[in-house]
Amino acid sequence: MKLFGKSLTLPFTKPSISKRDQKYIWHPLTQHKLNPELLAIKSAKGAILKDESGKTYIDAIASWYTSMYGHCHPEIVKKVKAQMDTLDQVVFSGFTHEPAVELSEKLMEILPKNQSKLFFNDNGSTATEIGIKMALQYHHNQGNDRKVMLALEDGFHGDTFGAMSVSSLSVYNGAFEDHFIKVIRLPKPDGQNNAEVTKQLKSILKENTIAGFIYEPLVQGAAAMKTYDLKGLEEILKLCKAQDVICVADEVMTGFGKTGKHFASDYLSQKPDVMCLSKALSAGMVGMGITSCTKKVYKAFYADDLAKGLFHGHTYTGNPLACSAAIAGIELLQSQEIQESIKTIMSLNQLFADKMRKHPMVGEVRQIGVILALDLNLEMERYGNARDEMFQFFMSKGIFLRPLGKTIYILPPYIITEAQLAKIYAVIEDYLSIIEERALKV
Repeated sequence: MKLFGKSLTLPFTKPSISKRDQKYIWHPLTQHKLNPELLAIKSAKGAILKDESGKTYIDAIASWYTSMYGHCHPEIVKKVKAQMDTLDQVVFSGFTHEPAVELSEKLMEILPKNQSKLFFNDNGSTATEIGIKMALQYHHNQGNDRKVMLALEDGFHGDTFGAMSVSSLSVYNGAFEDHFIKVIRLPKPDGQNNAEVTKQLKSILKENTIAGFIYEPLVQGAAAMKTYDLKGLEEILKLCKAQDVICVADEVMTGFGKTGKHFASDYLSQKPDVMCLSKALSAGMVGMGITSCTKKVYKAFYADDLAKGLFHGHTYTGNPLACSAAIAGIELLQSQEIQESIKTIMSLNQLFADKMRKHPMVGEVRQIGVILALDLNLEMERYGNARDEMFQFFMSKGIFLRPLGKTIYILPPYIITEAQLAKIYAVIEDYLSIIEERALKV
Protein backbone atom coordinates (compact mmCIF):
# COMPACT_ATOMS: atom_id res chain seq x y z
CA MET A 1 0.00 0.00 0.00
CA LYS A 2 1.31 3.53 -0.85
CA LEU A 3 0.61 6.78 0.97
CA PHE A 4 2.04 10.09 -0.41
CA GLY A 5 4.26 8.02 -2.69
CA LYS A 6 5.74 5.94 0.13
CA SER A 7 5.23 2.21 0.59
CA LEU A 8 3.68 1.25 3.92
CA THR A 9 3.63 -2.21 5.51
CA LEU A 10 0.44 -2.75 7.43
CA PRO A 11 0.72 -4.76 10.67
CA PHE A 12 -0.35 -8.38 10.27
CA THR A 13 -3.45 -9.25 12.24
CA LYS A 14 -3.50 -12.92 13.16
CA PRO A 15 -6.91 -14.49 12.54
CA SER A 16 -8.90 -15.53 15.59
CA ILE A 17 -8.55 -19.04 16.98
CA SER A 18 -12.12 -19.73 15.83
CA LYS A 19 -11.32 -18.72 12.25
CA ARG A 20 -8.08 -20.72 12.17
CA ASP A 21 -9.95 -23.72 13.58
CA GLN A 22 -12.26 -23.87 10.56
CA LYS A 23 -9.45 -24.55 8.12
CA TYR A 24 -8.40 -28.01 9.33
CA ILE A 25 -10.29 -29.29 12.38
CA TRP A 26 -13.19 -31.76 12.34
CA HIS A 27 -14.87 -31.64 15.76
CA PRO A 28 -16.70 -34.47 17.56
CA LEU A 29 -20.51 -34.59 17.58
CA THR A 30 -20.61 -31.66 15.18
CA GLN A 31 -22.31 -31.15 11.82
CA HIS A 32 -20.00 -28.46 10.51
CA LYS A 33 -22.36 -27.30 7.76
CA LEU A 34 -24.82 -26.28 10.49
CA ASN A 35 -22.16 -25.11 12.96
CA PRO A 36 -19.37 -23.49 10.92
CA GLU A 37 -17.78 -21.50 13.76
CA LEU A 38 -17.03 -22.77 17.26
CA LEU A 39 -16.22 -20.82 20.41
CA ALA A 40 -12.53 -20.68 21.29
CA ILE A 41 -11.72 -21.07 24.99
CA LYS A 42 -8.44 -19.38 25.87
CA SER A 43 -8.09 -20.31 29.55
CA ALA A 44 -9.88 -21.88 32.51
CA LYS A 45 -9.58 -21.71 36.28
CA GLY A 46 -11.79 -23.23 38.94
CA ALA A 47 -15.35 -23.25 37.61
CA ILE A 48 -14.71 -20.49 35.05
CA LEU A 49 -13.97 -20.72 31.32
CA LYS A 50 -12.68 -17.67 29.44
CA ASP A 51 -13.01 -17.27 25.68
CA GLU A 52 -10.60 -15.50 23.33
CA SER A 53 -12.54 -12.23 23.60
CA GLY A 54 -12.25 -12.27 27.39
CA LYS A 55 -15.86 -13.23 28.17
CA THR A 56 -16.25 -15.72 31.03
CA TYR A 57 -18.64 -18.64 31.53
CA ILE A 58 -19.47 -20.76 34.57
CA ASP A 59 -18.75 -24.38 33.64
CA ALA A 60 -21.99 -25.89 34.99
CA ILE A 61 -21.26 -29.39 33.65
CA ALA A 62 -17.56 -29.64 34.59
CA SER A 63 -16.66 -29.98 30.89
CA TRP A 64 -18.56 -33.24 30.37
CA TYR A 65 -18.16 -34.36 33.98
CA THR A 66 -14.34 -34.50 33.86
CA SER A 67 -13.01 -31.43 35.69
CA MET A 68 -14.81 -32.22 38.93
CA TYR A 69 -12.17 -30.52 41.08
CA GLY A 70 -12.19 -27.44 38.87
CA HIS A 71 -9.93 -26.42 36.01
CA CYS A 72 -6.19 -26.17 36.62
CA HIS A 73 -6.49 -27.13 40.28
CA PRO A 74 -3.14 -26.20 41.87
CA GLU A 75 -2.66 -29.57 43.59
CA ILE A 76 -3.25 -31.49 40.36
CA VAL A 77 -1.07 -29.13 38.33
CA LYS A 78 1.72 -29.41 40.92
CA LYS A 79 1.71 -33.21 40.83
CA VAL A 80 1.65 -33.44 37.03
CA LYS A 81 4.40 -30.83 36.64
CA ALA A 82 6.63 -32.74 39.09
CA GLN A 83 6.03 -35.96 37.18
CA MET A 84 7.05 -34.29 33.90
CA ASP A 85 10.55 -33.82 35.28
CA THR A 86 10.92 -37.53 36.10
CA LEU A 87 9.07 -39.73 33.60
CA ASP A 88 6.71 -38.54 30.88
CA GLN A 89 5.84 -41.73 28.98
CA VAL A 90 6.94 -45.34 28.76
CA VAL A 91 5.47 -48.47 27.18
CA PHE A 92 3.20 -50.23 29.70
CA SER A 93 3.66 -53.68 28.17
CA GLY A 94 6.72 -55.21 29.85
CA PHE A 95 7.32 -52.12 32.02
CA THR A 96 5.70 -50.50 35.04
CA HIS A 97 6.31 -47.34 37.07
CA GLU A 98 5.64 -45.68 40.42
CA PRO A 99 2.66 -43.48 39.41
CA ALA A 100 0.73 -46.48 38.05
CA VAL A 101 1.47 -48.57 41.16
CA GLU A 102 0.55 -45.73 43.53
CA LEU A 103 -2.65 -45.05 41.59
CA SER A 104 -3.63 -48.72 41.73
CA GLU A 105 -3.15 -48.73 45.51
CA LYS A 106 -5.20 -45.56 46.01
CA LEU A 107 -7.94 -46.70 43.65
CA MET A 108 -8.31 -50.05 45.40
CA GLU A 109 -8.91 -48.18 48.66
CA ILE A 110 -12.12 -46.64 47.29
CA LEU A 111 -13.40 -49.24 44.80
CA PRO A 112 -15.93 -51.86 45.97
CA LYS A 113 -14.08 -54.52 47.95
CA ASN A 114 -14.72 -57.27 45.40
CA GLN A 115 -12.58 -55.53 42.77
CA SER A 116 -9.11 -57.06 42.46
CA LYS A 117 -7.30 -56.14 39.22
CA LEU A 118 -6.97 -52.98 37.10
CA PHE A 119 -6.53 -52.84 33.31
CA PHE A 120 -5.28 -49.41 32.25
CA ASN A 121 -6.51 -47.82 29.02
CA ASP A 122 -7.17 -44.46 27.36
CA ASN A 123 -10.76 -43.19 27.73
CA GLY A 124 -14.37 -44.03 28.52
CA SER A 125 -15.15 -45.86 25.29
CA THR A 126 -12.08 -48.08 25.58
CA ALA A 127 -12.82 -48.71 29.25
CA THR A 128 -16.25 -50.10 28.33
CA GLU A 129 -14.87 -51.83 25.23
CA ILE A 130 -12.48 -53.75 27.47
CA GLY A 131 -15.29 -54.52 29.92
CA ILE A 132 -17.28 -56.08 27.08
CA LYS A 133 -14.21 -58.03 25.93
CA MET A 134 -13.65 -59.30 29.47
CA ALA A 135 -17.22 -60.60 29.64
CA LEU A 136 -17.06 -62.32 26.24
CA GLN A 137 -13.57 -63.76 26.63
CA TYR A 138 -14.25 -64.89 30.21
CA HIS A 139 -16.69 -67.43 28.76
CA HIS A 140 -14.65 -68.14 25.61
CA ASN A 141 -11.61 -69.08 27.71
CA GLN A 142 -13.69 -71.62 29.62
CA GLY A 143 -15.23 -73.15 26.51
CA ASN A 144 -18.67 -71.64 27.12
CA ASP A 145 -20.73 -70.81 24.04
CA ARG A 146 -21.85 -67.37 25.18
CA LYS A 147 -21.63 -64.59 22.62
CA VAL A 148 -24.54 -62.28 23.47
CA MET A 149 -24.46 -59.12 25.59
CA LEU A 150 -27.39 -57.82 27.62
CA ALA A 151 -27.88 -54.05 27.98
CA LEU A 152 -30.51 -51.63 29.23
CA GLU A 153 -32.71 -49.63 26.88
CA ASP A 154 -31.55 -46.00 26.44
CA GLY A 155 -28.04 -46.86 27.60
CA PHE A 156 -24.94 -45.22 26.18
CA HIS A 157 -21.46 -46.69 26.59
CA GLY A 158 -19.21 -44.99 24.03
CA ASP A 159 -18.27 -44.70 20.38
CA THR A 160 -16.01 -47.68 19.64
CA PHE A 161 -17.66 -50.72 18.03
CA GLY A 162 -18.33 -52.85 21.09
CA ALA A 163 -19.42 -49.80 23.08
CA MET A 164 -21.74 -48.70 20.25
CA SER A 165 -23.17 -52.20 20.00
CA VAL A 166 -24.46 -52.10 23.57
CA SER A 167 -25.66 -48.49 23.27
CA SER A 168 -29.18 -47.51 22.21
CA LEU A 169 -28.79 -44.05 20.73
CA SER A 170 -29.38 -44.44 16.98
CA VAL A 171 -28.08 -40.98 16.08
CA TYR A 172 -24.64 -42.25 17.09
CA ASN A 173 -25.00 -45.77 15.72
CA GLY A 174 -27.07 -45.66 12.54
CA ALA A 175 -24.32 -46.14 9.93
CA PHE A 176 -22.68 -49.03 11.79
CA GLU A 177 -25.47 -51.24 13.11
CA ASP A 178 -24.88 -54.01 10.55
CA HIS A 179 -21.42 -54.54 12.07
CA PHE A 180 -22.37 -54.85 15.74
CA ILE A 181 -22.00 -57.75 18.15
CA LYS A 182 -25.29 -59.36 19.20
CA VAL A 183 -27.09 -57.49 21.98
CA ILE A 184 -30.44 -57.99 23.70
CA ARG A 185 -31.98 -54.98 25.46
CA LEU A 186 -33.91 -54.95 28.70
CA PRO A 187 -36.25 -52.16 29.90
CA LYS A 188 -35.07 -50.08 32.83
CA PRO A 189 -36.76 -50.94 36.11
CA ASP A 190 -38.70 -47.91 37.31
CA GLY A 191 -40.27 -49.29 40.47
CA GLN A 192 -43.63 -49.85 38.79
CA ASN A 193 -42.47 -52.32 36.13
CA ASN A 194 -39.97 -54.28 38.24
CA ALA A 195 -41.96 -57.53 38.19
CA GLU A 196 -42.34 -57.35 34.39
CA VAL A 197 -38.63 -56.60 33.92
CA THR A 198 -37.72 -59.55 36.14
CA LYS A 199 -40.05 -61.84 34.19
CA GLN A 200 -38.58 -60.68 30.88
CA LEU A 201 -35.03 -61.15 32.15
CA LYS A 202 -35.71 -64.73 33.28
CA SER A 203 -37.01 -65.51 29.81
CA ILE A 204 -33.97 -63.89 28.15
CA LEU A 205 -31.55 -65.83 30.34
CA LYS A 206 -33.37 -69.07 29.61
CA GLU A 207 -33.55 -68.64 25.84
CA ASN A 208 -30.19 -66.99 25.08
CA THR A 209 -26.49 -67.52 25.72
CA ILE A 210 -25.81 -64.28 27.63
CA ALA A 211 -22.14 -63.56 28.37
CA GLY A 212 -22.39 -60.21 30.11
CA PHE A 213 -24.73 -57.47 31.27
CA ILE A 214 -23.55 -53.86 30.89
CA TYR A 215 -25.32 -51.00 32.66
CA GLU A 216 -24.91 -47.43 33.87
CA PRO A 217 -25.74 -47.82 37.56
CA LEU A 218 -28.72 -45.70 38.64
CA VAL A 219 -28.18 -42.81 36.16
CA GLN A 220 -28.05 -42.94 32.35
CA GLY A 221 -26.03 -39.89 31.35
CA ALA A 222 -26.51 -39.47 27.59
CA ALA A 223 -30.19 -40.41 27.95
CA ALA A 224 -30.74 -37.03 29.66
CA MET A 225 -29.66 -38.12 33.14
CA LYS A 226 -32.47 -40.64 33.46
CA THR A 227 -32.56 -42.36 36.83
CA TYR A 228 -34.07 -45.75 37.53
CA ASP A 229 -35.01 -48.00 40.43
CA LEU A 230 -32.26 -49.29 42.73
CA LYS A 231 -34.21 -52.36 43.90
CA GLY A 232 -35.02 -53.29 40.31
CA LEU A 233 -31.33 -53.11 39.37
CA GLU A 234 -30.42 -55.20 42.43
CA GLU A 235 -32.77 -57.94 41.21
CA ILE A 236 -31.32 -57.84 37.67
CA LEU A 237 -27.79 -58.19 39.03
CA LYS A 238 -28.81 -60.99 41.37
CA LEU A 239 -30.42 -63.02 38.55
CA CYS A 240 -27.48 -62.41 36.20
CA LYS A 241 -24.89 -63.43 38.79
CA ALA A 242 -26.81 -66.63 39.52
CA GLN A 243 -26.33 -67.55 35.83
CA ASP A 244 -22.63 -66.52 35.78
CA VAL A 245 -23.40 -63.53 33.55
CA ILE A 246 -20.55 -61.05 33.98
CA CYS A 247 -21.99 -57.78 35.30
CA VAL A 248 -20.20 -54.74 33.85
CA ALA A 249 -20.85 -51.40 35.60
CA ASP A 250 -20.16 -48.44 33.33
CA GLU A 251 -19.18 -45.80 35.90
CA VAL A 252 -17.49 -43.53 33.37
CA MET A 253 -20.05 -40.80 34.08
CA THR A 254 -21.21 -41.72 37.61
CA GLY A 255 -17.82 -42.42 39.22
CA PHE A 256 -15.80 -40.34 41.66
CA GLY A 257 -18.42 -38.72 43.84
CA LYS A 258 -21.05 -37.45 41.41
CA THR A 259 -23.90 -39.50 42.91
CA GLY A 260 -22.96 -38.57 46.49
CA LYS A 261 -20.91 -41.74 47.01
CA HIS A 262 -17.54 -42.55 45.46
CA PHE A 263 -19.32 -44.80 42.93
CA ALA A 264 -22.97 -45.40 42.09
CA SER A 265 -22.29 -49.11 42.71
CA ASP A 266 -21.78 -48.21 46.37
CA TYR A 267 -25.57 -47.85 46.66
CA LEU A 268 -25.99 -51.52 45.69
CA SER A 269 -25.39 -54.69 47.70
CA GLN A 270 -24.89 -56.62 44.43
CA LYS A 271 -21.45 -55.46 43.28
CA PRO A 272 -20.30 -55.58 39.64
CA ASP A 273 -17.81 -58.12 38.33
CA VAL A 274 -16.24 -55.43 36.13
CA MET A 275 -16.15 -51.62 36.47
CA CYS A 276 -15.37 -49.10 33.73
CA LEU A 277 -13.81 -45.80 34.81
CA SER A 278 -12.74 -42.61 33.02
CA LYS A 279 -13.71 -38.89 32.83
CA ALA A 280 -13.18 -37.65 36.43
CA LEU A 281 -10.67 -40.49 37.00
CA SER A 282 -7.84 -38.21 35.83
CA ALA A 283 -9.53 -35.02 37.03
CA GLY A 284 -10.00 -33.53 33.56
CA MET A 285 -6.25 -33.03 33.22
CA VAL A 286 -5.15 -35.88 30.90
CA GLY A 287 -7.20 -38.52 29.08
CA MET A 288 -7.29 -41.90 30.85
CA GLY A 289 -9.44 -44.97 31.45
CA ILE A 290 -9.29 -48.01 33.73
CA THR A 291 -11.31 -51.23 33.72
CA SER A 292 -11.30 -53.13 37.00
CA CYS A 293 -12.44 -56.70 37.66
CA THR A 294 -12.82 -59.36 40.32
CA LYS A 295 -10.43 -62.25 40.98
CA LYS A 296 -12.96 -64.58 39.36
CA VAL A 297 -12.81 -62.71 36.07
CA TYR A 298 -9.01 -62.36 36.16
CA LYS A 299 -8.55 -66.11 36.84
CA ALA A 300 -10.23 -66.97 33.54
CA PHE A 301 -7.38 -65.15 31.73
CA TYR A 302 -4.52 -66.38 33.96
CA ALA A 303 -3.17 -69.45 32.14
CA ASP A 304 -0.15 -71.12 30.53
CA ASP A 305 -1.94 -70.67 27.21
CA LEU A 306 -0.79 -67.34 25.71
CA ALA A 307 -4.01 -67.03 23.69
CA LYS A 308 -6.06 -66.81 26.90
CA GLY A 309 -4.52 -63.45 27.77
CA LEU A 310 -6.37 -60.20 27.19
CA PHE A 311 -4.66 -58.89 24.06
CA HIS A 312 -5.78 -55.30 24.16
CA GLY A 313 -3.41 -52.35 24.44
CA HIS A 314 -2.98 -48.66 23.67
CA THR A 315 0.21 -46.68 23.22
CA TYR A 316 -0.55 -44.31 26.12
CA THR A 317 -1.88 -46.98 28.48
CA GLY A 318 -0.76 -46.19 32.03
CA ASN A 319 0.73 -42.83 31.03
CA PRO A 320 2.66 -41.50 34.08
CA LEU A 321 1.28 -37.97 33.73
CA ALA A 322 -2.32 -39.22 33.63
CA CYS A 323 -1.62 -41.47 36.62
CA SER A 324 -0.24 -38.51 38.56
CA ALA A 325 -3.35 -36.45 37.78
CA ALA A 326 -5.55 -39.35 38.91
CA ILE A 327 -3.62 -39.74 42.17
CA ALA A 328 -4.09 -36.04 42.93
CA GLY A 329 -7.79 -36.32 42.04
CA ILE A 330 -8.38 -39.24 44.41
CA GLU A 331 -6.58 -37.38 47.21
CA LEU A 332 -8.84 -34.38 46.65
CA LEU A 333 -11.96 -36.57 46.48
CA GLN A 334 -11.15 -38.00 49.91
CA SER A 335 -10.45 -34.59 51.43
CA GLN A 336 -12.88 -33.10 53.94
CA GLU A 337 -13.09 -29.91 51.88
CA ILE A 338 -14.33 -31.67 48.73
CA GLN A 339 -16.68 -33.95 50.66
CA GLU A 340 -18.23 -30.91 52.35
CA SER A 341 -18.54 -29.19 48.97
CA ILE A 342 -20.35 -32.22 47.53
CA LYS A 343 -22.82 -32.12 50.44
CA THR A 344 -23.39 -28.39 49.92
CA ILE A 345 -24.08 -28.81 46.18
CA MET A 346 -26.45 -31.69 46.90
CA SER A 347 -28.35 -29.59 49.44
CA LEU A 348 -28.61 -26.54 47.16
CA ASN A 349 -29.61 -28.69 44.17
CA GLN A 350 -32.31 -30.32 46.28
CA LEU A 351 -33.76 -26.94 47.25
CA PHE A 352 -33.78 -25.81 43.62
CA ALA A 353 -35.27 -29.15 42.53
CA ASP A 354 -38.13 -28.73 45.02
CA LYS A 355 -38.79 -25.24 43.65
CA MET A 356 -38.70 -26.45 40.03
CA ARG A 357 -41.23 -29.21 40.72
CA LYS A 358 -43.81 -26.46 41.19
CA HIS A 359 -42.95 -24.60 37.98
CA PRO A 360 -45.55 -24.92 35.20
CA MET A 361 -42.87 -25.24 32.49
CA VAL A 362 -41.05 -28.11 34.25
CA GLY A 363 -42.15 -31.73 34.01
CA GLU A 364 -40.07 -34.42 35.67
CA VAL A 365 -37.23 -33.41 38.00
CA ARG A 366 -34.42 -35.85 38.83
CA GLN A 367 -31.74 -35.34 41.44
CA ILE A 368 -29.02 -37.62 42.78
CA GLY A 369 -25.76 -36.43 44.28
CA VAL A 370 -24.57 -33.30 42.44
CA ILE A 371 -26.60 -34.24 39.35
CA LEU A 372 -29.82 -32.33 38.73
CA ALA A 373 -31.98 -32.74 35.61
CA LEU A 374 -35.13 -30.83 34.60
CA ASP A 375 -37.40 -32.04 31.80
CA LEU A 376 -39.17 -29.04 30.28
CA ASN A 377 -42.84 -29.10 29.36
CA LEU A 378 -42.15 -28.43 25.70
CA GLU A 379 -43.54 -29.95 22.54
CA MET A 380 -40.21 -30.02 20.73
CA GLU A 381 -41.75 -30.06 17.25
CA ARG A 382 -43.46 -26.73 18.01
CA TYR A 383 -40.31 -25.11 19.33
CA GLY A 384 -37.94 -25.95 16.46
CA ASN A 385 -34.33 -25.85 17.61
CA ALA A 386 -35.27 -25.49 21.28
CA ARG A 387 -32.11 -27.22 22.43
CA ASP A 388 -29.89 -24.85 20.43
CA GLU A 389 -31.92 -21.87 21.61
CA MET A 390 -31.44 -22.94 25.23
CA PHE A 391 -27.71 -23.42 24.73
CA GLN A 392 -27.27 -19.99 23.13
CA PHE A 393 -29.37 -18.30 25.82
CA PHE A 394 -27.32 -19.80 28.63
CA MET A 395 -24.03 -18.92 26.93
CA SER A 396 -25.22 -15.33 26.40
CA LYS A 397 -25.73 -15.15 30.16
CA GLY A 398 -22.28 -16.56 30.91
CA ILE A 399 -23.38 -20.10 31.79
CA PHE A 400 -22.08 -23.21 30.02
CA LEU A 401 -24.91 -25.73 30.06
CA ARG A 402 -25.40 -28.35 27.37
CA PRO A 403 -29.09 -29.37 27.25
CA LEU A 404 -29.99 -32.89 26.13
CA GLY A 405 -33.12 -32.50 24.00
CA LYS A 406 -35.62 -30.75 26.27
CA THR A 407 -33.67 -31.65 29.41
CA ILE A 408 -31.55 -29.09 31.23
CA TYR A 409 -29.05 -30.69 33.56
CA ILE A 410 -26.51 -29.38 36.03
CA LEU A 411 -23.41 -31.36 37.01
CA PRO A 412 -21.02 -28.76 38.43
CA PRO A 413 -17.41 -29.08 39.60
CA TYR A 414 -17.13 -29.70 43.33
CA ILE A 415 -15.28 -26.41 43.87
CA ILE A 416 -18.10 -24.25 42.50
CA THR A 417 -19.15 -21.43 44.83
CA GLU A 418 -22.65 -20.91 46.19
CA ALA A 419 -22.82 -17.60 44.33
CA GLN A 420 -21.95 -19.32 41.04
CA LEU A 421 -24.60 -21.98 41.65
CA ALA A 422 -27.14 -19.28 42.48
CA LYS A 423 -26.38 -17.59 39.15
CA ILE A 424 -26.91 -20.90 37.29
CA TYR A 425 -30.29 -21.37 38.99
CA ALA A 426 -31.30 -17.75 38.26
CA VAL A 427 -30.45 -18.00 34.56
CA ILE A 428 -32.43 -21.26 34.24
CA GLU A 429 -35.41 -19.51 35.86
CA ASP A 430 -34.99 -16.59 33.44
CA TYR A 431 -35.24 -18.99 30.51
CA LEU A 432 -38.29 -20.70 32.01
CA SER A 433 -39.98 -17.28 32.31
CA ILE A 434 -39.32 -16.62 28.62
CA ILE A 435 -40.83 -19.90 27.42
CA GLU A 436 -43.74 -19.57 29.86
CA GLU A 437 -44.57 -16.15 28.42
CA ARG A 438 -44.26 -17.56 24.91
CA ALA A 439 -46.58 -20.45 25.78
CA LEU A 440 -49.24 -18.06 27.09
CA LYS A 441 -49.28 -16.26 23.74
CA VAL A 442 -49.91 -19.44 21.76
